[in-house]
Amino acid sequence: MTIATISKTRTADFDVLIIGAGISGIGAAYHLATRRPGTSFAVLECRDSIGGTWNLFQYPGIRSDSDMPTFGFGFKPWTHRKSIADGHAIMDYLRETVAENGLAEHIRFGYRVLGAEFSSSNGLWTVTAQRSGTDETEQFTARFLFLGTGYYDHEAGFTPEFTGVEDFEGRVIHPQHWPRDLDYAGKRVIVIGSGATAVTLIPSMAGKTSHITMLQRSPSYVISLPAEDALANTLNKVLGHQRAHRIIRRKNIMVTRGIYKACKRAPKVMRKLLIATVRRQLPAHFDVDTHFTPRYNPWEQRVCMVPNGDLFKAISAGRASVVTDRINRFTKTGILLESGQELAADIIVTATGLTMSPFGKIQLGVDGQPVNVPDTTGYKAMMLSGVPNLVFALGYTNLSWTLRVDLVCEHFCRLLDYMDSHGHGTVEPVLDDPDMERVPLMQLSSGYVQRGIAKFPRAGTSGPWRFQHAYEEDVERLREGPVEDSALRFTAVTPALSVSAQEGTR
Repeated sequence: MTIATISKTRTADFDVLIIGAGISGIGAAYHLATRRPGTSFAVLECRDSIGGTWNLFQYPGIRSDSDMPTFGFGFKPWTHRKSIADGHAIMDYLRETVAENGLAEHIRFGYRVLGAEFSSSNGLWTVTAQRSGTDETEQFTARFLFLGTGYYDHEAGFTPEFTGVEDFEGRVIHPQHWPRDLDYAGKRVIVIGSGATAVTLIPSMAGKTSHITMLQRSPSYVISLPAEDALANTLNKVLGHQRAHRIIRRKNIMVTRGIYKACKRAPKVMRKLLIATVRRQLPAHFDVDTHFTPRYNPWEQRVCMVPNGDLFKAISAGRASVVTDRINRFTKTGILLESGQELAADIIVTATGLTMSPFGKIQLGVDGQPVNVPDTTGYKAMMLSGVPNLVFALGYTNLSWTLRVDLVCEHFCRLLDYMDSHGHGTVEPVLDDPDMERVPLMQLSSGYVQRGIAKFPRAGTSGPWRFQHAYEEDVERLREGPVEDSALRFTAVTPALSVSAQEGTR
């Protein structure tokens, strides 16, 4: 008996319902389609296009902050010459993935999922979704729910409360909602922030603005890497994309993990190296100690990547500048700083961060009881304690997001295979150690993490409850480790309530 056994009395719409058609959702759809061709599934996407983050963000210069051979899927080689790729190239890659694998027929656009309720009596999720632009809702049922919703709120980025913002006579813009009609040619622009978005915007806009200023309260670590990986391009040419892909991917994982581990083991040494690298790329008179010397150790927050040192080139050419100070208030013509200096601006961009939000703000419930997400504990970084038949995808903070997504999707398919072969209908992680310490899923000091991580599930400190951002450990437990686990509670499938793969494609 399998999950896709035909029911004589009741069927679910789908075996698996995937929420989100970004990188995580597309990855899950591919793995199900190729590893389990008899499994019925659909992808619900609230927007009118695939891509998730890469469809939402439209600000100038948007690009990957990880190398694409590892940020791309393990099953589809990245063939573009640029390893640090622009947003439009990433969207092209995702569209190709969908087209090449026949995934478009499974995606339903314009469905914003509001809630999902699991019933133990029939082993089904009932998902309520609102149609875009209407008040109409529609319900779907599925045996499993896969949440590929990312970890931030697509509707609202984070902007602090600035005194006097209503007095400013120019435009104030958050990068998450970039206006298509914005003309910044010849304008004075201030970008508030020092993270990945700010260091992307500054060099991208500097060629058109009259001047652009990065206004930061405190510096971040910034590292310059080649936009093109010469070794990768050579290997692709000599070996072909498929064979080269495995080598390039392994090399990039080793290098990135090596740098991260060095930062954690020898923070003082790596701090000196990172700052010395910045110093070499800026004019001798530039105040690196003030503007590019963070107060924290490397990788306590994400390290910002700038391809080909474009940020440093814009500063060196005099097209961009950096000011490190605190904001007193907005004025009619710009921003007054606590030091007394006033910066003039026509446009102010608040690159001040994301608003973290777990699971697309979907209200989960089990047997009529709402799930309070912070009360749950993550199992193998992919399931929630006390919540049956649910899998989620959250990528790494110190490595390419997609590396973990691929592993989670592989393990999910293995889990379904295991349940089929043993006649199980439901699976639920059960935390049976109430005294185990629970910790945040992300151990970063970044503002957006500190503001939002309390809304998320917690991680444990032992066994499968650990939520380590360590690829090699996840390979061991998700790809190579067994599915069967004492922390998992399986129940048998009820034939009269099994999922019909035939009806799931309707």
